[in-house]
Amino acid sequence: MFDWSKIDTVLLDMDGTLLDLHFDNHFWLEHVPLRYAQKHGLSVDAARQELMKRYARVEGTLDWYCVDYWSRELALDISLLKSEVDHLIAVHPHVLDFLQLLGEAGKIRVLVTNAHQKALHLKMRKTRLGDYLDQIVSAHELGLPKENPVFWERLRQQLNFDPQRTLFIDDSLSVLRSAREYGISQLLCMLQPDASQPVRDIKEFASLQHFQPLLDELASVS
Repeated sequence: MFDWSKIDTVLLDMDGTLLDLHFDNHFWLEHVPLRYAQKHGLSVDAARQELMKRYARVEGTLDWYCVDYWSRELALDISLLKSEVDHLIAVHPHVLDFLQLLGEAGKIRVLVTNAHQKALHLKMRKTRLGDYLDQIVSAHELGLPKENPVFWERLRQQLNFDPQRTLFIDDSLSVLRSAREYGISQLLCMLQPDASQPVRDIKEFASLQHFQPLLDELASVS
């Protein structure tokens, strides 16, 4: 799929790419509505409807990804609520082998996520993914979400990567489009971010259901 001799840096999304998005979907669509309903004396369905409107207002902004923002807005301890269901945090199949082979092939492995630092800390602690990465960057450090093309210029100033020799892997079409607009030449979309949901049909970008097809490629260059 890729000419790995022309790739120096691999930028990797976290939720839906390296980690199963089922945790986040369950958390925001099931667990938060449940706790919000309990707090305000609502039915779970009524709470979910109210929350979906609130989510939509900030979707694609840093606030949508911010633990502190939602803790203030909902008067709930979002970090605590995440810990209540953290048994659902799971690494996608073949991810650790993929990251290991990237390192053996001399590629720089950088996690680039919109996740807030508190959520990031929880997931790194649960999965130990940090042991397989060279650097971790949260969009909150740079002040813009990945959906904004200016994010990538700020990231480049921090990492000094060459967009023409960089592969970026994500499950979000809006984020991949932003990276493409910036000029990152090699893009890959994950087709099944939530393992409990069907595989998506996406033609806009090169795509994979899981990392297995890349393992043989990398094994030949490591």
